[in-house]
Amino acid sequence: MMQRRAFLGGALTAISAGTLRAPLATAQAVVPTPAEPLVWPVVTKVPAGIRSFAGHTDTVPDIVGRIGTPASLVIFTEGNHLMALLSDDILGAFPAWAKSQPRYADLDLDNIVVVTVPQPAVVQMIRTGGLALGNLVLDVSRKSGFYPDIVMAGPAPLRQLRQLGAIEPQARFFSRNRGFALLVRKGNPLGIHGLVDVARSGGRVALPEVASEPEARARYRAAVDDLIGKPAADELFAAETPNFPGRIGIVHRDLPEMVARGYADVALTQYHLISYWTRIFPNHFALVPVSGAERFFVKIAFGRVVDPLRPRALMAFEEFFFSRAREVYPRYDFARMNDDEYAAPLALD
Repeated sequence: MMQRRAFLGGALTAISAGTLRAPLATAQAVVPTPAEPLVWPVVTKVPAGIRSFAGHTDTVPDIVGRIGTPASLVIFTEGNHLMALLSDDILGAFPAWAKSQPRYADLDLDNIVVVTVPQPAVVQMIRTGGLALGNLVLDVSRKSGFYPDIVMAGPAPLRQLRQLGAIEPQARFFSRNRGFALLVRKGNPLGIHGLVDVARSGGRVALPEVASEPEARARYRAAVDDLIGKPAADELFAAETPNFPGRIGIVHRDLPEMVARGYADVALTQYHLISYWTRIFPNHFALVPVSGAERFFVKIAFGRVVDPLRPRALMAFEEFFFSRAREVYPRYDFARMNDDEYAAPLALD
């Protein structure tokens, strides 16, 4: 995994509360022997006879599709909703739906490319025109075809892209999360049942990096201050574990890796991400809900790129997506949006 992390570390060279409880009996965290690295599930179907490098060192989890052949549709998005977007309910079902629609039946949707990296990385890829994966540099440009038709992200990154002239002046919201929770090891060996238990247990906490996810970190800090007060929040953030060697700055990969490998005892991140990790790695992790955290939700919006390379595919996917996402996303532990929230416009100017 160290080799894999070093490899994927190059991928981002283009980017630079629980209720109060009695003190726990365990005074110091028990540091386990580092476990085997997590093996992330492969979400694509590799054609027969194609040699696949899908081991710990060679897997590239956050670019889905085929590079070097014309793309049918390209979506750049943050990775925290990949479990819903890449599911059989959304991207898996889209080509068949399009074939059933007379106005879209002629579309070739054989190669939908999706990039699921942190939002600052999405913005920087579009701004700088490239992304490095170790020795391989991907040209992010209209000329190469590896350029988004759709960008899905929060309001701030979408506004940055609007300032660059990359996306249209209005986006539409499609998901709201359930706030944050705590990720712990299977069996919860330190008995962490709320935010205040993290520091009391002597546990080390994994948090989003300041450099790669500054907005997420600031949002969590403000929420924790509100839920347990600043003194207790200071203790929790003081228990942050140092970065592990090869950390790449992708929260939805780094945080579970830190807990699984023993670099941290607990991680603070979005509820639906932890729910996903507990499903795909049931022998590694458990979810600890945080009372009141659902108030600190975030929303994601769907933005159309100006003058897209594949306009009809974009139109088809947008129609399909908004007909499905409201029902699909709650299946993956997102909150259910009401009539006023779902597909609500987001002005970017």
